[in-house]
Amino acid sequence: MFTGSLVAIVTPFKNGTLDERAFGDLIEWQITSGTHGIVPCGTTGESATLTHAEHDRVVAFTVEVVMGRVPVVAGTGSNSTEEAIVLTRHAKAAGADGALLITPYYNKPTQEGLFLHYRAVAEAVDLPLVLYNIPGRTAVNLMPSTIARLMSCRTIVAIKEGSGSVQQASEIIHLCGERMTVLAGDDALTLPMLAVGGKGVITVTANLVPGEMAKLVNAFLSGRLEDARAMHYQLYPLFTALFYETNPIPVKEALHMMGKIESEMRLPLCSMGHDNREKLLRVMKEAGLA
Repeated sequence: MFTGSLVAIVTPFKNGTLDERAFGDLIEWQITSGTHGIVPCGTTGESATLTHAEHDRVVAFTVEVVMGRVPVVAGTGSNSTEEAIVLTRHAKAAGADGALLITPYYNKPTQEGLFLHYRAVAEAVDLPLVLYNIPGRTAVNLMPSTIARLMSCRTIVAIKEGSGSVQQASEIIHLCGERMTVLAGDDALTLPMLAVGGKGVITVTANLVPGEMAKLVNAFLSGRLEDARAMHYQLYPLFTALFYETNPIPVKEALHMMGKIESEMRLPLCSMGHDNREKLLRVMKEAGLA
C-alpha cells in the first residue's frame, strides 16, 4: 500500500508559527519531483513541539495541498495510547491515507505493552497504520516477534524500521512475509533494506533531493541494480551530512541554504553549530545544491 520514497517532510516555521506558503511550496515540489508519498508530523516534522491545534492543521493542510495525488501518511504517534488514538482519529477525519505511529517513548513499555498499544489504536480507528521503530530515540525496540503478533490487526500494514539493523529487518520479513511492508527508516540503509525485501523508505534526504531518492528506489524495484547502487553512492555524502547533528537541524539548515524555508526550529532544538554548518555547506556545494 505504501511503497517507494516517502518524504518525512519538515514543518517550516516563520516567526514562531507554521509557514503555510513555504510548506505548500515544499509539498508541490515534492510531488512534481516524483516523491511517492508525504509524511507530515514525524520526527523530521518536529511533531514533539507542535501543539495539538498545529498538529491537526499540518495534517489537514497537507491533505488539502496533495489532493490525492500521492498518499499522505500522517504522524500520529505518542507515548500516550489515548493521545495516539485522538491524533489518528483526526488524521482519518482530515482525509489522510494512513498514519505513522512511533513506539511510545520515555515510558519504555514492555513488548506486551507495545502490542496492546498498537492493537488499541488499530481497534479504535479504521485507517491503515504504519508502525515506527526507532530505538535510538525512544529507548525501546519493537521486536520482530511482536510485529508478527500485530499481523492479527488487519489495518497494520507496514513498518518504518529504524533500528539500524538489516538483520532485524530481515527477521521481520522472514516472520511476516508480504503481509507487512518494511520501509527503511535510515536513509543510508535504503539500498541494503531493499536488497533483503524492503519496499521503500521514509526519508529525510528526499527533503533536499526528492527526485534522486525516488530514482534510487525506482531503479531497484525495477531490477536496475547497478543504477540503484550508483544513486546510493551519489547520495551517500548527503546521507551522512544530514545527521551531523540531531535531525531535523541539518535538513532545515540545508533547505534554508537552498532558499526554500527559514532555518527556524523550536527549542530545545537550536541552530546548527558553526563548524558543522560549514561541513554541511561543503557537502551541499559538492552536490550542486548550494
